[in-house]
Amino acid sequence: MFMGEYHHTIDTKGRLIVPAKFREALGPKFIVTRGMDGCLFGYAVTEWELLEQKLRQLPLTKRDARAFVRFLYSAATECVVDKQGRINLPELLRQHAGLEKACVLLGVSNRIEIWDQSRWEKASAEAAENFDDIAENMLDIDF
Repeated sequence: MFMGEYHHTIDTKGRLIVPAKFREALGPKFIVTRGMDGCLFGYAVTEWELLEQKLRQLPLTKRDARAFVRFLYSAATECVVDKQGRINLPELLRQHAGLEKACVLLGVSNRIEIWDQSRWEKASAEAAENFDDIAENMLDIDF
């Protein structure tokens, strides 16, 4: 399980430090792809394989299913952690998430998310402002 919030900087070559706690669970290589809400999603290989099994079950005859799978897979890349604990994010992924300098890495249950810091601050503020309403709309969750 991933949790927590970590702040790091991406360099001009697209290298980003992955927090040690995340690296332990992700392993020496993992999958990063476009995420929702303008961030990137990162999955351990075993978790990616589970997701892949679910995606294979989507009906090929549904336009939204085809578009979703294309969007997810076309940008997916295997990231290998270097000796300094960094990964290299391709330009396509950096553009999707607007990553230029300050980044935030979040642990979100079975995945990590990589955000541009300003995007994360805006999304986090909106969620905090609407948290009670969001919680009321969740089904079958007791806190």
